Amino acid sequence: MNTVIMKIKDVISHLELLAPRYYAEDFDNTGLLTGDKSDDLKGILVTLDCLENVVEEAIENNCNLIVSFHPIIFSGLKHLQPNDYVRKAVVKAIKNDIAIYATHTALDVAKGGVSYRMAHEMELENLHTLVPKSQLIKKLVTYVPVDKIELVKEALFNAGAGQLGNYSECSFTQNGTGTFKGNKNSNPQLGEKLITQTVEENALSVTFLPHLEAQIMQALTHSHPYEEVSYEITTLENTYQNIGMGVVGQLKEELSVEDFLKKTKSVFKTGVVRSSLSRKRNIKKVALLGGSGAFAIKNALQSRADAYITADLKYHDFFQGQDILLCDVGHYESEQFTKNILHEYLTEKFSNFAVLCAKARTNPVNYY
Repeated sequence: MNTVIMKIKDVISHLELLAPRYYAEDFDNTGLLTGDKSDDLKGILVTLDCLENVVEEAIENNCNLIVSFHPIIFSGLKHLQPNDYVRKAVVKAIKNDIAIYATHTALDVAKGGVSYRMAHEMELENLHTLVPKSQLIKKLVTYVPVDKIELVKEALFNAGAGQLGNYSECSFTQNGTGTFKGNKNSNPQLGEKLITQTVEENALSVTFLPHLEAQIMQALTHSHPYEEVSYEITTLENTYQNIGMGVVGQLKEELSVEDFLKKTKSVFKTGVVRSSLSRKRNIKKVALLGGSGAFAIKNALQSRADAYITADLKYHDFFQGQDILLCDVGHYESEQFTKNILHEYLTEKFSNFAVLCAKARTNPVNYY
């Protein structure tokens, strides 16, 4: 019998490390959509779409948290009469105390997210982001006695500071001299009150994502030796090279267009691949973007990719496919491996709980 007690909020905390809500597009509706995050966790069901049949599967398997890629509630609901597929799922979840959490575009742009998994399934190498995301980040500068600098750095790194693409524990340190004088109510850790102190200090600079600010500040105040910690936080706008929409990589071996389309059809388990009449005869460099990816055709062309795999291309989009092989594999098909990402991650983090992949069909498209 499982005696470990975890809360739904514990799962949410880990999901927001994998795919921070801060990454999500402004139009999106990610996060907890139904349920109470303070409820005890019973089990987790992972799905691409949270339809009524998925909620029923969660009930049957005693799972009170559904982690869905797409948000079942995308825009405002004016009533909860169960008369369409959205409200039917939501009402059934609420009646059965089932929480629904959606990752959507936060996982789209996360490192190792949807498009990266597509690239993994296609066995691509030398991966980089197709459309890097421009976002705000924070920079912390604090002033630490030289003999305590490693202690403070370690605490900040453990809290999530200093992450830069494929690198961690990134910081900059500059030596200088600090002065201070405590008043009669002070309790200085160095020197004495009412006497000016001169201390050799390091100015320590680290960057972090905005959603981590509370835990970064907690780590700083708990690890810093001073009674009053001196620090500055500034906001910067940077482009993340490893975070963003889509991915570009290379096949291990060049393929003919015919063999490439056969491989694509097999990998994505689709009944049909719609493709452009490209001038390309062989394919080596490939761009991919899960879901609706017409907006990034120009980025795929700029990357000099030979082919671009995505979904939801319209008739006129294919006219841009003369110098690149445009491949539409279907929306569901392009994102189907999202369940694997979430299942593998949550199974590792919550090994004492059932983490199941939904078996219920959620793809609304048939191929004949």
